[in-house]
Amino acid sequence: MTPVNILIVDDREENIIALEALLKRDDIRIFSTTSPNEALKIAWETHIAIALVDVQMPEMDGFELVEMLKSNPRTKDIMVIFVTAISKETKYAVKGLGTGAVDYLYKPLDPYITSAKVDSFVQLARTQAEIRLKNDELQNYSIVVKNSADIICSVDAQTLRIENINPAVEPIMGFKPAELLGKSVVNLAIDEHQPAFRKKLGEIIKDNLPFAVFEFRFERFDKCVIWVECRASYRNKVIFINISDISPQKSYQEQLIKSKEQAEYTKKVKETFLANMSHELRTPINGIIGITGMLLKTNVDEQQKGMLDLLETSSKSLLGVINDVLDISKIEAGKFNIIRTPNNVSDIIKSVFDLLKYRADEANIEFLLEIDPDVPQSLMVDSLRLNQILMNLLSNAIKFTERGYVKLKVSVLQRHNDKVKLKYSIEDTGIGIPADRINRIFESFEQAEEDTVSKYGGTGLGLAIVKNLVELKGGELTVSSQLGKGSTFSFINWHTIASKPVAKANAKPDKALTPFVGVKVLVAEDNMVNQFMLSKILKDWQMEIDMVDNGRKALDKLTANNYDIILMDTHMPEMNGYETARNIRVDFAEPKRSIPIISLSAASFGHEQQEALTAGMNDVLSKPFQPYQLHEKISKLLNSNAKALKV
Repeated sequence: MTPVNILIVDDREENIIALEALLKRDDIRIFSTTSPNEALKIAWETHIAIALVDVQMPEMDGFELVEMLKSNPRTKDIMVIFVTAISKETKYAVKGLGTGAVDYLYKPLDPYITSAKVDSFVQLARTQAEIRLKNDELQNYSIVVKNSADIICSVDAQTLRIENINPAVEPIMGFKPAELLGKSVVNLAIDEHQPAFRKKLGEIIKDNLPFAVFEFRFERFDKCVIWVECRASYRNKVIFINISDISPQKSYQEQLIKSKEQAEYTKKVKETFLANMSHELRTPINGIIGITGMLLKTNVDEQQKGMLDLLETSSKSLLGVINDVLDISKIEAGKFNIIRTPNNVSDIIKSVFDLLKYRADEANIEFLLEIDPDVPQSLMVDSLRLNQILMNLLSNAIKFTERGYVKLKVSVLQRHNDKVKLKYSIEDTGIGIPADRINRIFESFEQAEEDTVSKYGGTGLGLAIVKNLVELKGGELTVSSQLGKGSTFSFINWHTIASKPVAKANAKPDKALTPFVGVKVLVAEDNMVNQFMLSKILKDWQMEIDMVDNGRKALDKLTANNYDIILMDTHMPEMNGYETARNIRVDFAEPKRSIPIISLSAASFGHEQQEALTAGMNDVLSKPFQPYQLHEKISKLLNSNAKALKV
């Protein structure tokens, strides 16, 4: 607690000593003097709350001293108590009070009365100090309110009329403060928002909310409409509201929402286009590859076989380009997943090396492989994507190297617990890359030189895909190159050491496929080439076939006949495969409701395959496919269905 300053002025030292002894305590600080002039100096330099002044003094009597104190703004608030031995007559008391004193103490002093009176004035001094502090705070707040960029107003809780409002209302709303005093604050809102605004204020009053935030649209004096944020507080039957103009933020938010919606729409259009493109391109390629495979199994001479091999190679090359475009699109859409499983990395590397060695031999260049013996046998890797990365980089190195060598080197950089850090490097003595083009070769559809496509072919997608795949795997692809001397592409990846690799099934069975004698199959496929190909494959397996070209006809056929399995294309006219499958699972009775359905889809996006499963299909086979793959899926579903029927 801050002590209260008390000044004692008496020309006799013994009187001062007596008063000091009487008033001595922790919450009082005493200043004393025998000189009125010294008293004026002390009062000027120190914040004195109470002064005990003797009336009769030689230099200057008490009345004169008090008059001087009260005439000075700095000392006028001192509470003066006269201490006197003169008569208690009314005229003296009136004179003292007239000069500005607040009370009298008469000598000889009664200790109890003196202590009680001083104590009451000490409490009064403390109260006055608190009031002054609050007044200072109110003045500071008043300055803040008047200079605030936001509208600040107080509103009567019963009438909702504005009692006070700051000048900010003029630049924000166009009204002068005086024009709004006594008006309903609700009328500031546009007509459509007024009921909700009134209701919100009612809730604040009803729930006695100390703080609430809400947004409404207000109408300015010039009839323009703005968005405002209101921060309201209810106290003592008054609502205090701070109103901010948030029109710029709202406009920005609306632009963001529109941009987001436009981006989502564009993304959806792109995905739809790619899905359709995937279907429209992969479906005929499936037919071409399938029929080419069938023709190769017939009696053809060497010349015909050579042309069919060329047709198959061209079809697979076209399929590779389509897959590259779709891979880039899936990566950009964030729908490309890395699936790590235990694999023998050395085997993956050697299989890629062996596959490309004939191309290197044809180009008459040396093809070298160096695998660090410390590379663990089994690692958690996405074998498909590692294969894709190495195939791209090595194919490029061979393609752009006319003499010399291409070398694939895999080395161990670091080991930590069950982790190993591998570096894959592909070095060549090829044409090299100009320094100013190195950064651009990783962009989609970009080549190192303008005439690269005409000289060497390619889409310019390979390195873009590789870069994205490496980064998805948690690595970084780097390149160093000298024009005319060759290039080195490297990427580094951390791998988790696995216990043992997963045993791999044969990619393609060597023996003849088992026929499905007596099995009835319904095929829904709108492409005539694929109809022919499927019909040939299924008849070779001794299956009984009904063929339709849309989902509506498939439902009609299923209603009229019994089948063991359905092969369903997803993209068909009139009714697509998804809708058809849903109808079968909902509208048909058992056992037709549970008939196995395989989606024969040209879709490449994971969400499309998931949509097929969600629609009720049992499995998905992506086009183009090999006959043995379809045979495996049919066998699996027929066996599962037979077991379910027995149960």
